[in-house]
Parts: sequence; structure tokens; C-alpha cells
Amino acid sequence: MKFISYIFDNDESFGILNKDDTAVIPMDILFNKLKMEVPKNLLEFIRTYSDSFIPDLQEAINNSHNNTIPLKNIKIIAPIQYPRRNIFCLGKNYADHAMEVQSLPDGEAAIPNYPIYFTKVADPAIGHMDKVIIPKDYTQKIDYEVELAIVIGKDGKDISPEEAENYIFGYTIGNDISARDIQTKHIQWFKGKSLDTFTPMGPYLVHKSEIGFPVELDITSKVNGEIRQKSNTKNLIFDIPTIISDLSKGLTLRAGDIILTGTPAGVGIGFKPHKYLKSKDVVECYIEKIGTLVNIIE
Repeated sequence: MKFISYIFDNDESFGILNKDDTAVIPMDILFNKLKMEVPKNLLEFIRTYSDSFIPDLQEAINNSHNNTIPLKNIKIIAPIQYPRRNIFCLGKNYADHAMEVQSLPDGEAAIPNYPIYFTKVADPAIGHMDKVIIPKDYTQKIDYEVELAIVIGKDGKDISPEEAENYIFGYTIGNDISARDIQTKHIQWFKGKSLDTFTPMGPYLVHKSEIGFPVELDITSKVNGEIRQKSNTKNLIFDIPTIISDLSKGLTLRAGDIILTGTPAGVGIGFKPHKYLKSKDVVECYIEKIGTLVNIIE
């Protein structure tokens, strides 16, 4: 089940893709069949409904194949444009990436012994085919980072690794755009990763029932068709159960929270000479079973 947020006829809405990923079934049609009030957006849906509701929703989908909007007629936006709080992020969570960015703050410890957390602002997160705007008077070293994003499905605290999957709603793709010169200047990661348009996400939010656990998905990025990053999420240093369990110790995770799990080697700063993004570059972030998130640099 792939959830999608979109604009159609100047109205923002959300729904579910049909079986061949060519059209969207609007959520208002599905909820009307179920005789229930329609949530205003995907975030509200996640916060309101538990996994036990998914079978009812699937039955409504099976009876709604004639009520679709072709994807070519909509504008895809980020699944959750306005997260309820900052996005949780992990730094240096693939060993090869940890080695290639030793020049960044905290670079003296190449392979972390504990998860490295930071947050970034998404206000809003931008969507598929949206533009990443470089503030050229402020930064010149813009980088890309393809990442698997976890969307939490229900509130939880002190979650055990064995229970972690029960707290997941689904997965999407994030591109953790980063201003490397700002990171270095401020000796921390928050500001250089939180500039406007620096959080592309999407194109879809895939329910966890579509993806096996443990999560082992191919993950790649391309810039102008050139493969830059290529790995698999099985190579995470701290896997998803560890991330959710460790992050939730003493900290309540909320339904709709988003966690970016880290990026593999191949980012621009890892090349010699560096391969930073420039205007008109096209960045493609792909994760198996989820799709491809494309953004244009301006």
C-alpha cells in the first residue's frame, strides 16, 4: 500500500496508488465508502488510525478501482509536508560513509560507537520534481544524501528492539541536502542541513506491510544520470530496531515522527575533487520497493 500526498485542481489531498502505480485513489472516496470522516492530511491519518485499520482500508480499495486520478494529472508533494516536529536524523550510519567524511565536525571518530543524532527543519518538506534552491550568497558547497526514512505509526517510549516494527507506519525516501561549508563553519550539523528546500521527501509513503523486516533494500543516488551512491540498507551500522529502541529511551516518539537513517558512501564531499551540486543538476534518489525521488537544483 503506497500512500501519496498531492495537489489536484489546486486542492491538496492524499490517497493510495492503484496496483500498477499509474493512478491515485483519493482518500475521501475510500473513507466515504467506509462511512467515516476523512482526515485532512496523511499526518492526521497516521496519528488517528492504527495498523488494525489497514484491512478495512484495503477492502475499500478493492471496491474503488474505477475512482482514480491518473498520476499525470496531479502534482506530487511530500507525503508529510509539515512534520509535527523536527526530523530526527542519524549521522555516519554506514561505515563507508563514515570513513569518507572524516573532515566534517566529529570526524575524528570515523566509525561511531553509539548512534549520532541531530535534527533538521522541514517547513515544508519539498516533494518529487520540486526545486532545491541554493542560497548562493550564503553557501557554495551543497551536497546530496539519499536516505531511508522511517515514519513512526504510534506513540512509544522505551521501546525494545523486538517491539520496534510495531511502532513503524511505513517508509519513504529522504534526500538530506547539506551545506558542507556551513556545517564546517558552525562545527555542528543542524544549520547546514535546515535551509529552506533542503528536505526533499517522497514520492510515496509505503506501508510497512509491503516491505520485509529486517529492512534490506537497495539504495542509490544519481546526479545527472551518474551513479554516485550504491548500497543496501542491510549495511546500516545501527539497524532500524536499534535506532528506534535507542532513540526512544527516555524520549517519547510520536505518531508521524520521521527518522532519516543515514546515507551510504558516494556523497559529493567524498570525492577528490569534491562533486558538489550546482544549478540545473538533477538528483535522483532511489530505494527498492519505494520508488525514485527526483529534484532539480536551482
